[in-house]
Amino acid sequence: MIIVRFSTSLKEHFEFRRLYSKGKSAVGPNIVLYARKRDRRENRIGITVSAKLAKAVRRNRVRRRLREAYRLNEEKFLPGVDLVAVVRGRGVSAPYRVLERELLELAGRLGLLR
Repeated sequence: MIIVRFSTSLKEHFEFRRLYSKGKSAVGPNIVLYARKRDRRENRIGITVSAKLAKAVRRNRVRRRLREAYRLNEEKFLPGVDLVAVVRGRGVSAPYRVLERELLELAGRLGLLR
């Protein structure tokens, strides 16, 4: 088993804002995915869940699910992209497989898959 590790976390507020304003987006029932190409080889991913949607335990659970879905499919993504996944209302209670399928589908729509 080959482990590919070319991603880091997106943490700064201004980086999220830049993606929202200048990046491309794809919308699904559970997730909105924003993406923007960059000149580095590594990918950066950020996941946001509004406090209005659920309490901290449920928000963190959906974050962990999306992070794991990305990690397991990381080799399918093209390198050099910033990604932000914004969880919508229905996404908080969506099962892992649904989130994983939707993440890959939205990435495919944005042309981010190999």
